[in-house]
Amino acid sequence: MIGLVLFGTFLVLLLLGVPVAFALGGAAVCALVAMGGLGELSLVPNVFVASVSSETLLAIPFFILAGVIMEYAGISRRLVDFAHACVGSRKHGLAIVVIVAAFFFSAISGSGPATVAAIGSILIPALIRHGYAARHATSLMASAGSMGIIVPPSIAFIVFAVVVSDYAGVSIVRLFVAGIVPGILLAVALVLACLFVTRKAVADTAAAPAGGGPGAATAPAPVADGGGEPPGPPAPARGFAATFVRAIPGLLVPIIILGGIYGGVVTPTESAVVAATYALLVGALVYREITPRQLYQIFVSSAAQSAVVMLIVGAASVFAYVVTVNQIAASVADALLGLTDSRVLIVLLTIVLLLVVGAFVDAVSALYLFIPIVAPVLLEVGVDVTTIGVMMVVNLALGLITPPVGVNLFVAAGIARVPLVEVVRGIRPFFVAGLAVVLLVAYVPAISNWLPDLLGF
Repeated sequence: MIGLVLFGTFLVLLLLGVPVAFALGGAAVCALVAMGGLGELSLVPNVFVASVSSETLLAIPFFILAGVIMEYAGISRRLVDFAHACVGSRKHGLAIVVIVAAFFFSAISGSGPATVAAIGSILIPALIRHGYAARHATSLMASAGSMGIIVPPSIAFIVFAVVVSDYAGVSIVRLFVAGIVPGILLAVALVLACLFVTRKAVADTAAAPAGGGPGAATAPAPVADGGGEPPGPPAPARGFAATFVRAIPGLLVPIIILGGIYGGVVTPTESAVVAATYALLVGALVYREITPRQLYQIFVSSAAQSAVVMLIVGAASVFAYVVTVNQIAASVADALLGLTDSRVLIVLLTIVLLLVVGAFVDAVSALYLFIPIVAPVLLEVGVDVTTIGVMMVVNLALGLITPPVGVNLFVAAGIARVPLVEVVRGIRPFFVAGLAVVLLVAYVPAISNWLPDLLGF
């Protein structure tokens, strides 16, 4: 009965368009009242405050702050220039620049929407000027941004480690290392997908530019060889060297963050503070693009983004408390294991469930909601906790580009000023590429475990 009230209220509120955090909190409140009357509501602030007060979760606002500072500091623009110098002169080069630049920035921000916002305003207009259809340019940027929650440091991995600790222990460091290979696989899969998409996209347009960098104004030119992006001029050696030198402070950020964590010098939370401090010093003293007046905007923006995440964490924790107290997760797990004990089928059911859930709620909410349900079942059939974490995060990364609530889609469409329905039309090849990576991660545990085992984490 309580489970019906909890999940029924949550679904009704979602269908009414209530934001996810308030839908989670509202459903939990209704279930608590149904459990024991209004007196049960005294538990809400206790559970809420305890969940957001976790020292481990303190890394989240600092990683968000670091990402915002780097956007204001011009680091994202310099990373884009460096990526363009590396691969921009090749056939389909600008599309690959999007993926490479998104991978670089994902290793800084830990967030999919932040990655899209930081580099999308530079690259989406450049893709369109290069002759790409607007829907393909926008969908490519949204898809590349999904690497933001996979490539370490990842906010989603931090949340997973905190929530799954009730069922199995896994360190944030191990999850960070485990996300590297799947992140690279997703980048490669997106490159392969964009090779097909760019041929179609450019062939559908009237013209493509003669050359130039991502931000350059270009004149129309015929498409060469009947389709595909015409190759731009090769980057001269000194051009490559110059963009590399300008990008060094930005490229050092993931080295400082991950090197400090993997070397045991700092904890993930401390590394987030170091990253934010380093980014501020680079923006103010090296690039000199951050002024005292901008600091107010930076802190307000990062505080607003952090508040959204932490509100979801608190509300989802209350929801998860109701699930745990009423043993709803255990009942679902027993029912699922009663249907089948096949590891292959249970993993497949989990993937399908998370694909559906990811289309409606964000990754943080989904982790709080479904780790108590799926983790015990997967552990029971022999899936190790590292593989569970990586599989869930990569799976939920696809939710960032899945309508109706794909956050990356909304951010990219807003930048390009393209109707959301047009962006959705262009997302299919990238979704298929991502789904292939999910299946590989789920059924080949070595993809997640090989590197952390090799490095001894």
